[in-house]
Amino acid sequence: MASLHVYSVLVVLLLTCGAVMATKENDHIIKENNCETKMGLPCVLEAFTSIFKTGSISNKCCGELVVLGKVCHSALVKRTLENPLFKDLRPVTIIAKSIQTWNNCLALIDSPSPSA
Repeated sequence: MASLHVYSVLVVLLLTCGAVMATKENDHIIKENNCETKMGLPCVLEAFTSIFKTGSISNKCCGELVVLGKVCHSALVKRTLENPLFKDLRPVTIIAKSIQTWNNCLALIDSPSPSA
């Protein structure tokens, strides 16, 4: 019985350490890449709404999101999910919306403009 208790404590400890390491890793990526300074506030709010709520993102903000880069985009979304304010959200759903928003913006920015 004691070994089960020790095992349970170790599992909790490993999960806690893993969560802390993930948070530190995302914070390191965000700081190292200056992620928080690459998008204007209006576009940050649009991107946030399109991922964490229901909304769309404009062409202008898609451009800013693509310039932000996928590494920053992913790290910022993951760090937001770690915030206790968002504990009721389903991470799988948010990650899927994040990928969808990224792919839609990338396709929009990469597509050739119609000729005038």
